Amino acid sequence: MVRDPKLLSLKSEKVRVLLEKVYNMERINDSVLTEFVLVGLSAHPKLQTVFFVLVLWMYLIILLGNGVLISVIIYDFHLHTPMYFFLCNLSFLDICYTSSSVPLILDSFLTLRKKVSFPGCMGQMFLSFAMGATECVLLGMMALDRYVAICYPLRYSTIMTKGVYVPMAAGSWVTGLVDSMIQTSLAIQLPFCTNNVIHHFVCEILAVLKLACADISINVISMAGSNPIALVIPLLVILISYIFIVATILRIPSTEGKRKAFSTCSAHLTVVIIFYGTIFFMYAKPKAKTSTGTDNQDIIEALISLFYGVMTPMLNPLIYSLRNKDVKAAVKNMLSRKIF
Repeated sequence: MVRDPKLLSLKSEKVRVLLEKVYNMERINDSVLTEFVLVGLSAHPKLQTVFFVLVLWMYLIILLGNGVLISVIIYDFHLHTPMYFFLCNLSFLDICYTSSSVPLILDSFLTLRKKVSFPGCMGQMFLSFAMGATECVLLGMMALDRYVAICYPLRYSTIMTKGVYVPMAAGSWVTGLVDSMIQTSLAIQLPFCTNNVIHHFVCEILAVLKLACADISINVISMAGSNPIALVIPLLVILISYIFIVATILRIPSTEGKRKAFSTCSAHLTVVIIFYGTIFFMYAKPKAKTSTGTDNQDIIEALISLFYGVMTPMLNPLIYSLRNKDVKAAVKNMLSRKIF
């Protein structure tokens, strides 16, 4: 039997191509089951110890401060108003947000290279993204509440009924959860090859997308489409609401009336400035071009994200309690009844 060398060469080439395809498919399939490695501050062990103590202390304050604020609002019937209903949602949201990421952050400080399973990473990413998007929308809803309270004080109770403010809060949660579900489901479908090192404390969505060994155009387009809904529109609502609020306050004749009107929304405005200020500083700054600059930038971005994820939820109950006489009075009332 005569064998054609060309035919044998063609067959061997087809076999080689087929084997390469099978190998690539196996590598992609295996990559779905691999673990991600969180770098964080592994290159700075001394800083890890310092940040572990600092973040743990801040996390305990978050749980205590927001837990007390929720308890006070539920306990005191005088605080059963739309503003405090939104505030209760915000405090619960902060507890959920930090609890989805801080335990992982603390664990990463105790190990040189923290390993996280793919499902665990995607789950944490879903929760963190959902809570962040929900807070953006919720702050917009709270601005609308302050707008009605300042600009239409006589009609406030008839406009902001339970049938209005409860769906507003629920809509914030649904928007955040749906948005996160879409972004996370798209990220799960991406193949991740050999590079599984995340230069972050947690599985932050942008840091994870950088590791994909496929085109992420759909993910970018999806996030660009959801940002106006979860970020831009709430910010516009806040800006427009406060333009009308400031205009209304300036028309109040007495200084005492102006001070009292502004005090009702100053806490919310402070939280908005801290929240959105950190977001814009984190994502709007220029990117480094050199490799050294990129490494330093990754560390800076991780630290800013840590500030955003821990500092803001810690400050929220302090801002609202220190600037609000009703909350301080309710806390004193609750403590006095508990003690005596």
